[in-house]
Amino acid sequence: QVQLVESGGGTVQAGGSLRLSCAASGYSFSSTAMAWFRQAPGKEHEFVAFISWTGGWTNYLDSVKGRFTISRDNAKNTVYLQMNNLRPEDTAVYYCAAAQQYMAPSLRGIPSGYKYWGQGTQVTISS
Repeated sequence: QVQLVESGGGTVQAGGSLRLSCAASGYSFSSTAMAWFRQAPGKEHEFVAFISWTGGWTNYLDSVKGRFTISRDNAKNTVYLQMNNLRPEDTAVYYCAAAQQYMAPSLRGIPSGYKYWGQGTQVTISS
């Protein structure tokens, strides 16, 4: 049974930091690219960050570049999102997602490019 379990969300003041974790099981994590998306109330899922299966290539939403860092530990089947200098507009439910096999690069920022999703973790930034 495939599971993606996010943790690490919470409420922090603007300028603060959070580190999200996503523990994966039930599939070949070490050979699967991963991503983080977020969804604010009343909005669609928004791509945040992508990491290749080796961890050697990453990609970010422009507004989080320089503030967020995606990483992975294939020995622990876990992907992380370090979020620094948080802003109120970062408030959302954050989801980790596992990429489809042989996903085309053009689909990296699109939800349909991902086959497994976690349940989400709430991140709230107060001003």
